[in-house]
Amino acid sequence: VQLQAYGGGLVQAGGYLRLSCAASGGTFSTYRMGWLRQAPGKERTFVAAISRNGITTDYADAVKGRFTISRDNARNTVALQLNSLKPEDTAVYSCAASLKYGGAHYYSEFYHYWGQGTLVTVSS
Repeated sequence: VQLQAYGGGLVQAGGYLRLSCAASGGTFSTYRMGWLRQAPGKERTFVAAISRNGITTDYADAVKGRFTISRDNARNTVALQLNSLKPEDTAVYSCAASLKYGGAHYYSEFYHYWGQGTLVTVSS
């Protein structure tokens, strides 16, 4: 599957953005989906994940209550709504897909396919 993420940009602290990830070339509903981010000079970290049917979601503590992950299997898309943004949310955000039925979605190794990433910059 090919993943294309978009929607990043420059926003002031307290603002919001909506990231989207479009999938093509595979059966989207068979993938568990996640968003991970990599801040400048830091390792990539988990942000959010969603189950195949969209019912189960999980979030990193740092974004819980501010970010919302969702998916539309009919349109082959997964989205990440970013609210109440903070400067520390500045990072390249990547969507990723996994065929695994078990394992921890917190780790990069869990995912088989990656989008190219979209940059979110939050100014103070």
